[in-house]
Order: sequence, then C-alpha cells, then structure tokens
Amino acid sequence: MSVKDLILNKNKTAFSIEILPPLKGNSIEAIYDTIDQLREFDPKYIDITTHRSQLVYKDAGNGLYQCERVRQRPGTVAIAAAIKTKYNIEVVPHILCSGFSKEETEYVLIDLDFLGIHDLLLLRGDRAKVENGLMPSEEGYAHALELQEQINQYNQGFFVDGTKQKQEMKVKFSYGVAGYPEKHEEAPNFNSDIYWLKKKVENGADYIVTQMFFDNQKYFDFVDRCRAEGITVPIVPGLKPITSIKQQTILPKTFHVDLPDELAAELRKCKSNDDAVQVGIEWCTMQAKELIAKNVPNIHFYTMSTAKSVKAIAKQVF
Repeated sequence: MSVKDLILNKNKTAFSIEILPPLKGNSIEAIYDTIDQLREFDPKYIDITTHRSQLVYKDAGNGLYQCERVRQRPGTVAIAAAIKTKYNIEVVPHILCSGFSKEETEYVLIDLDFLGIHDLLLLRGDRAKVENGLMPSEEGYAHALELQEQINQYNQGFFVDGTKQKQEMKVKFSYGVAGYPEKHEEAPNFNSDIYWLKKKVENGADYIVTQMFFDNQKYFDFVDRCRAEGITVPIVPGLKPITSIKQQTILPKTFHVDLPDELAAELRKCKSNDDAVQVGIEWCTMQAKELIAKNVPNIHFYTMSTAKSVKAIAKQVF
C-alpha cells in the first residue's frame, strides 16, 4: 500500500518518522532502538535518509593532501530492507539528485524492486560542502523534476539507456516530494517555489512532506497557497522537537526556518540542554495537538536522535 493510501485510509491523523542511517562503522542497533521506542504509536511508514558522498582531504605526508570521496552514512537500501523484514512497516528510502548519476539511481531502483520496496521520497538534495551551489554529478540531475522523469520512465518499463525491461513491473514506484512552508532557500520568491512544487505534483508526486517548521501558521498558510494553485495531494507536516540550547541557532541556519518569538524567548531562559529538551517537548506537543485538531492526514517526525522526545510527545497526542 502506498504512503498516500496509508495516510488517507484512516479516520485519524497518522504517525510516521524519519531516521538517519548510522555513521559508517556503526551498528544498526541504534535504529532498532528508536523504532522499538516508537512502535507503540503505530508508525504507518518510516523514511530513511540518503546521504551523498563528500570530498575529504587527507594528509598524505610531505605537505601533500589526497582528495577522497567518502560517504559517511551509507546503507539506506539495506536499512530499509532490514526494517521492513524485522517490523513489517512500510519504508520510504530517499532518492537524491545530489551526488548520484542516473545509472547509480537506476541500480538503486533495481535493488529496491527486487526487495519489494516501492515507496520513495524524491529530493534534489544538498550541495557538497565544498560547493557554492549544487553541481550535479556527471550524468546526473540538477532538479527533482528530472529525477521524477527517470522514475516515471522506469515505471513504464524503460532503462536510462532507452532499452525496455524484459518483464513488466508487478508493482510500480510511487513517491512523494518535499515542500517548504518558509520557502526553499534558493527560490527567488514564494510564487516561484509553489510553481515548481505544482510541476512536481503534475509530474506524478502522490504527496508532499514539509521541511520542519516551528510556527503552525506558516504551515496553514502554505497549504492554503498550494490549494489556491490547484495542488490537491496530501501535504504532510514535518515536525522536530528541539533537544539542545545550541539548536536555537543551528536549526535556523541549517534549515532556513524561523523560530517564533515565544519559542525563542523560552529557549533563552534555558540553563541546560535538559531544560531545552523540556521546552522542545512542550512546544512540539502544542504544534501536534493543533495540527491534529485541524485534521491533518499525517504528522511526520524528524527523529535525528530525538526518539525520547518524540515518544513523550506521541504519548500525549496519539
């Protein structure tokens, strides 16, 4: 069953989470621990992020440095398969433009098809740390619309070289895309951002999941603007509880979101990270309750090492 069906075939707001693959060399047990803590709230699906390679310069001696390409969080496909096998919960691996060629993407699609995983979240992805702007990989894509077209062609039975698959797919890939209640950082204005989002929906996106936000009104306004432009697919709000004092500056800088005055004022009072955790739980709980009262189809939590906070929130609202 697709994510769209999972979140619409319910008489109450669905619960879902996003997790990160462990850093290279670490165990999958931390992911299992997160899921075990949150399983009681019946997550309808679990997103697994994908991370591009980054260039790392290592000291080669004699004053020289060697440039190497390193993926710090590999294993998205394997983790998705492991979760689906262990928990029988639908999984949604992220597929990126950034850092991947169209052939690499095709190989991922083949692996996922063999594993029976057909729900995806398609994203342009972030630029490499050494880049001023996103530079697509050789034979890769610069925009999510191009990635969508590859998925659509694959669903119709065509590989990237134009050849036809020998057997028709029994289950085709379905996918969601990202939306930005506070505008994507590179969009020239909000109207342009909505224009391209509508193009993604017209090109086959089943639903939209938003970037994290801390002001519900910005989400409600975003939904209203989308509906006014004829975007009718589900728009899933993404929430993240704050868990440290430093996040009051890191999150706005990294994700280009604003903190409401009231939340910022409460965080300024915090003397420790434990204080910030409590503020984060209370604020995110308030957000979730208001969203549920407005009958949103699904609340998607960005866990990012916040399983305990998400559990405390979910106990009050699910």
